[in-house]
Amino acid sequence: MTITICMGSACHVKGSRYVLDSLKRLIETHNVGDKVTLAGAFCTDNCQQGVCVKVDGKLFSVSPETTEEFFKREVLAKL
Repeated sequence: MTITICMGSACHVKGSRYVLDSLKRLIETHNVGDKVTLAGAFCTDNCQQGVCVKVDGKLFSVSPETTEEFFKREVLAKL
């Protein structure tokens, strides 16, 4: 599974760095580093959506506050 986080300016302002750090921590905590790859992108052309995160090509809007819930629902549940 590949998780791609937008690091463009709009998403950066909305907390993409915090989302990235949280996802790294959650991947380590749940010991799924062998099944999940993190990647970055400069812009996904969805700037109004918030921090844009793609999981295997499907786009999600994630905030620093919703990252853990997103991870449980869209990553852990599908591994």
